[in-house]
Amino acid sequence: MPSELLTRHGGRGEPLVLAHGLMGRGTTWTRQLPWLTRLGTVYSYDALWHRGRGVDDPHPISTERFVADLGDAVSALGARVRIVGHSMGALHAWCLAAERPELVSALVLEDMAPDFRGRTTGPWEPWLHALPVEFDSAEQVFAEFGPVAGRYFLEAFDRTETGWRLHGHTSRWLEIAAEWGTRDYWAQWRAVRVPALLIEAGNSVTPPGQMQEMFETGTAAMYLRVSQAGHLIHDEAPGEYREAVEAFLAAPDRRR
Repeated sequence: MPSELLTRHGGRGEPLVLAHGLMGRGTTWTRQLPWLTRLGTVYSYDALWHRGRGVDDPHPISTERFVADLGDAVSALGARVRIVGHSMGALHAWCLAAERPELVSALVLEDMAPDFRGRTTGPWEPWLHALPVEFDSAEQVFAEFGPVAGRYFLEAFDRTETGWRLHGHTSRWLEIAAEWGTRDYWAQWRAVRVPALLIEAGNSVTPPGQMQEMFETGTAAMYLRVSQAGHLIHDEAPGEYREAVEAFLAAPDRRR
């Protein structure tokens, strides 16, 4: 029985779960659904603290809490799943594969690294705190975020009668990112035993060399660098992203 934490988008066959990045949402995968649904039964997942401003969680923010919630969602499907994760969603996906290998059969990990220690949220805190709770128009969203990220956030934000409302609290999102600056997730990555496709942006948010090191230390990893793309590779270079993901999911046990 599918979990209430997952939204089904169609397709047939082995489950494929889409895990979004920080400040994202399951609704941001709309442009990928037409071809992803040909690869299996597709579900999107909304992470904790990304489900609307009125939806909180009683537990403290931690990667472990996110991973437990994602595990609850996918375990309800009753079969091992392939997880396509972007940024934060990629981190939670490989941590789940390490902790509960019986739930995960393959990973697609987009522009995320294991170690942000020493990096703080300070440089972007003023900008994030200055965001309006609600944007009056799509033009205002595009002016704030640009054409690619603007489209992404229009899909993530809650649509209201008067505009587009943030689907969470910026203070919570900052807490999530701040935790990444205090610890690393190399042990979790090295514990992963399922095939993984690593996709890094040319203009990446990840520390230089870390995704390459993930490839070199992974048990069954493949690696692609998309030189012309920024953090939202699946939207900025959709053709190259699609080609890589389709090939990998068609034969995920391929080695380097």
